[in-house]
Amino acid sequence: MNYAAHEILEMSEALRVKAAEIEQHGMYVNQCQDQQLKNILSKHQQIMSNSYQQGISLMNGKGAQITHRSPNFSGQYSAGMHQQATMSAPITNTSTLADQTIATLALNTHKCGAVMGMQWANECADPQLRSYHVNGATMCQEMGYEIWTWMNQNGYYQPPVFSSQQTAQMTGMFQPINMGQQQMQNMQ
Repeated sequence: MNYAAHEILEMSEALRVKAAEIEQHGMYVNQCQDQQLKNILSKHQQIMSNSYQQGISLMNGKGAQITHRSPNFSGQYSAGMHQQATMSAPITNTSTLADQTIATLALNTHKCGAVMGMQWANECADPQLRSYHVNGATMCQEMGYEIWTWMNQNGYYQPPVFSSQQTAQMTGMFQPINMGQQQMQNMQ
């Protein structure tokens, strides 16, 4: 094991963050009321625990099997403002969190994890560490999507849509490359 100093520092930070997020998700599971959300959060906690263990193995020079299969997302989402849930006013001195708050915090955790994982990967020279961080980023975006789907189904996160005219205008503003013309320019 001959890691660069910055790789060890980034890996240490990644493991600290994962440990905190494992505990955070445990707190969310204990406070969550919705059984479907509770199951999602428990599954995510297990995924993060496995990733944490892989990171420990890497840091101890034992290597790690970095394999990943994309999940089959079973939830359906809908675009457009349908059955939008009303946001409650924040409670400043609460001892428990609402499911909507839990889902929002978990989603933001996964969004940040995806960004940070790719940032850490871009700084790694060691291929196995690089793969570890890329895999973590991929898992974070997938877990984020699963949380977002739950939020969407429950009216907590409804993305607005453009009219068909606006969509056509936006998608029509870009033109494909004329490959024949591009090939001629490359030959010259």
